[in-house]
Amino acid sequence: MPSQAEQILRLFDEIPDVVLFVKDRQSRFIGCNAAWLKLYRCRTVAEIAGKGDADFHPPALAAQYVAEDRQVMRSAKPLRDQSWLVPDLTGMPRWYLCTKIPLFDDRGNVSGLAGILRPFDHAGNAPEEYRRLTPALKYVIAHYPRPIACADLAERAGLSVSQLQREFRRLFNISPGDYILYTRLTMARRQLEQTNEPIGRIASDCGFYDQAHFTRAFRRHAGLPPQQYRQRHASRASTG
Repeated sequence: MPSQAEQILRLFDEIPDVVLFVKDRQSRFIGCNAAWLKLYRCRTVAEIAGKGDADFHPPALAAQYVAEDRQVMRSAKPLRDQSWLVPDLTGMPRWYLCTKIPLFDDRGNVSGLAGILRPFDHAGNAPEEYRRLTPALKYVIAHYPRPIACADLAERAGLSVSQLQREFRRLFNISPGDYILYTRLTMARRQLEQTNEPIGRIASDCGFYDQAHFTRAFRRHAGLPPQQYRQRHASRASTG
């Protein structure tokens, strides 16, 4: 018979839009639900056992997620509703709210953590305070290859530019311009992973004005230049 923990994980399989994961004290994955496996294109929990965020995310993002883990385990307190922008099954950026809670052993010591991701980028399932910005978020996804001004986003949200900037900072901890850049970089990652297009073509397709600008931004985002990121991804795909 499955353990109590395994039964709880299976219960979360009945909530397909909620992604659940469990990590040990070293931030290594030790359990997840079906939605997590689907999001990260894995078949079984055995495939993820002992792996960390760096096995599924660019180095810079993985470091951010691990820093959150350490905060939760160091404080022994939950970290609730952190906004994450994560590629979905198609590689499109999607907003999630992430909550992490510490887990304790029989002696009351922190032994790891559990976390859930809840999507909220569509108007139908967005929390009320995020709902006003949904048209602006969707506009960026639809128009990221072209120039986008903050005024374009503000108009769709029914806000002034200054109000839009304040709301983005309050809800997402980034500026509208950072969100546009992140979306372009995420789409570039998808092309690097899934195509053999030249780097310059990818830069142009994703809204960057030249390859040098793209390379600098991508290195800051992923911790690697585009060509090296492509090679590492191909190596992991061939060995995974």
